[in-house]
Amino acid sequence: MDRLIYTAMSGASQTLGRQASVAHNLANATSTGYRAEEHRLRAVQVLPGAGNPASALPTRAFVVDASTHTNYTPGPLQMTGRSLDVAVQGQGWIALAMPDGSEAYTRNGNFELSANGVLQTRNGVPVQGDGGAITVPPDVKMTIANDGTVSVVPETGAQNTVNAIGRIKLVNPPEANLERGGDGLFRVRGGTVPENDPKVTLAGGYLEGSNVNPVEQMVNMISLARHFEMQMKALTTADADDRAATQVITNL
Repeated sequence: MDRLIYTAMSGASQTLGRQASVAHNLANATSTGYRAEEHRLRAVQVLPGAGNPASALPTRAFVVDASTHTNYTPGPLQMTGRSLDVAVQGQGWIALAMPDGSEAYTRNGNFELSANGVLQTRNGVPVQGDGGAITVPPDVKMTIANDGTVSVVPETGAQNTVNAIGRIKLVNPPEANLERGGDGLFRVRGGTVPENDPKVTLAGGYLEGSNVNPVEQMVNMISLARHFEMQMKALTTADADDRAATQVITNL
C-alpha cells in the first residue's frame, strides 16, 4: 500500500512544481528575449538510513524534479525602428556588466540610456563593452552595427563625422554550460567568462520575442492538471483500501 502512497504523493508534489513552471512561461509569453523553461521528472529509490542497511526500501520510490531544461530556440524578430533596440540573430548572447564585477547574458536587447549616458537594460544593468560600460555623449545620434559597434553622429556641427565609441560584447558559450539565475539572466557555470565571438551578429531596430508557444503551454497545463487529479485519486484509493484492510483485520 505504501508503494502507491510514495509514488502518488511525490508525483502530485512535483506536478504542482511543473504547473508553476508552465504558468511562469505563460506569464512571459510576450516578454522580450524570454526562453521557455521545462522540468523533467524521474524516479528515485528511498535510501536506507545511515548505518542501518536493513532500513532500505527498494520497492519504494519518490518522484523528483531531475533537471530544469531551457528551450534555447530563437524567438521571432519584431521590428521597432528604435535605435536603442537590438536583437541577436541566430545563436549568441549579449553580455551585461553586473554590479559584483561578473558577467551575465541576455537576449533582451531593449536598451536605454541612463542619466549619465550609460547604455543599460531597462533594469539598470550596464551593457558590457570591450573596455567596460559604454557611455554615449549628449547631443548625438546613436547607431548599433551588426557586429555590436556603437557609433555616434553629432546632431550639430559636422554631422558627417561618425565616431565609434565602443562595441557591445557578444558571446556564444555552449548552451549546456549556461544556467538561468533568479533575475532571469543567464550565466556560465563555474563563473567562466567567455571571449567575444565575432560570429554573433545583431539586428538594429529589432527585438526578439519570447519563444514560448502559448497553445503548447496551455495544453501542458491541462495535461498536468489531469495528472494531478489522477495522483490525488490514487491517494484517495490507497486511503480507502487501507481503511478496508484495517476493518477486516479488526473483525478477525
